[in-house]
Amino acid sequence: MSYRVFKKLLGETNLERKCRFLFGGGLMVLITASFSLNTWMNNQVLDEQNVTSARLLVAPIILEKHWKWSENNKEYRELIEKIAQSVKSKDLGNYSWSVFKANPSNADSKERPIDSAGYEALERIKQGETEIFYQDETEGKFQYYSAIHATESCVSCHRLHDDPDLELGGLIGIVNIRFPSQKVEQAQNWNRAINVASALITAVLAMLAAYAIVRYVIVKPVLHLKDVSDEIAHGNLDLRADIRTGDEFEELSYAFNRMLRHLVTVQEELRTVNTDLDTKVDELAQVNLRLYEMNKLKDEFLATMSHELRTPLNSILGFSDLLANSKDLAEKQKRYVANIQMSGKNLLAQINDVLDLAKIESGKMELQLSEISIADLIERRVGTMLPLADKKNIELTSEIDPQIPILFQDSVKIQQILNNLLSNAIKFTPEGGRVHVSATLCKDNADMMDLLVRDNGIGIPLDEQEHIFEKFRQGKSNSETRDAMSRSYEGTGLGLSIIRELSKLLNGEVFLESEFGRGSQFTVRLPVRMSVDADNLLSDLNDTAVGMNRIKSSDLVEYAQEKLAENKHSETRTP
Repeated sequence: MSYRVFKKLLGETNLERKCRFLFGGGLMVLITASFSLNTWMNNQVLDEQNVTSARLLVAPIILEKHWKWSENNKEYRELIEKIAQSVKSKDLGNYSWSVFKANPSNADSKERPIDSAGYEALERIKQGETEIFYQDETEGKFQYYSAIHATESCVSCHRLHDDPDLELGGLIGIVNIRFPSQKVEQAQNWNRAINVASALITAVLAMLAAYAIVRYVIVKPVLHLKDVSDEIAHGNLDLRADIRTGDEFEELSYAFNRMLRHLVTVQEELRTVNTDLDTKVDELAQVNLRLYEMNKLKDEFLATMSHELRTPLNSILGFSDLLANSKDLAEKQKRYVANIQMSGKNLLAQINDVLDLAKIESGKMELQLSEISIADLIERRVGTMLPLADKKNIELTSEIDPQIPILFQDSVKIQQILNNLLSNAIKFTPEGGRVHVSATLCKDNADMMDLLVRDNGIGIPLDEQEHIFEKFRQGKSNSETRDAMSRSYEGTGLGLSIIRELSKLLNGEVFLESEFGRGSQFTVRLPVRMSVDADNLLSDLNDTAVGMNRIKSSDLVEYAQEKLAENKHSETRTP
């Protein structure tokens, strides 16, 4: 029987009751089994004693029967009867016997069986059995039948008188002995009563002993540990377990006290750590407050830069356009005007990059979804970039998959992604190189479109690829080491960061495949038809705002230091 069955039988009870039930049940089973076996064995001994007594009576009964049969004198027969009665054992009680001949048909009524049981016993003995015994419940007697086989003396005697055909070992008859079973039953009942009384007394004493053992040896130490643990749970940490039994319970109390001391020590350490943590939380709150103020300062700075820098730049670019169209300028003056236009446009593009990235991170970038043709959009962007590619003798080509349907996307954002990808590809591709832009449907998902820009430029080293999408990060040339104070290429290093954030904003993603010295391929995967789901849009904006490191004042300071270094480096050049 498994533990679950015991648990189901006993239910949810305490340890003392469980032990009493288990010990008591086990003792009752053992006592019942042992005394039942003892009673059965006693009954077997009594039955065997009856059989033994009957066997001992067979020879005297045959002798008495033979004397009576062989003597014709009536007085001598009576004397034999008296002698037989006087030598009969008093311990055997009042028994009776009969002798039946083997052939009842030739015998008189006294030598034939008187009932069917006698005839049945005679037949069984003729078939080979030597003795038969059983308890006759109807008459309340023990019946015993034994075969009488002829010996040499029996053969010589019986051949002369009544059976001339008798042979040695032949069946002469059977002896039937009957004992009254009252005395035996009384002995059995008395024995059974003694056994039951002994079992009850033994069970009671065993239960009392089990109760004392469970109560004072097992339960008392456990209750002491429970009381101590309850006091500790209520805050009394100075209390300790005190069990002196010299056994495993005493060792358990020592282990309990060690655990308690360790718990107190850990609690003190935890209290100290919590105090330090509270201090750190206060410091973190102050830092967060300063960060909030710095972020607010950054927003104010960007707003000021948007107004104070873009407005003069637009004026400078406007006047430079007027000067460029003037016919009275010399070649040197035209070159100066062209430098002004180029520097102004570059500076305006850099400012726009910073402002766009800040707007994306703050979640203020809005989508303007409309039906657009990706083929027309790519052709316009390629046409815009052709003059820049021609200056470096770069082959700029495009390829559009005709299976791409009309997109439902933000055309301005896609144009900005293409502008940044193409300008980067042309910037980092040497003269005589190739830049190829293509658009295809995604092989794994027809609802997505892949926009690819591939070049055979300088490529990106493997150790730089995981950082290339970070803010203010640029690729390096073959001989260049990573140095923030010197750059081989113009730009803020925000182009790829803007591409990644715009891709996320459009529910897309960007991938990079590059081999240093052999070129790069950027893949922007966008949905063909963007879902106008406010919840998804809000989630994307939150991911963008939380997932990126926002432009901090330190970033702007580093960028300003880099630009100052570039200006100092450029001042050393001859105009």
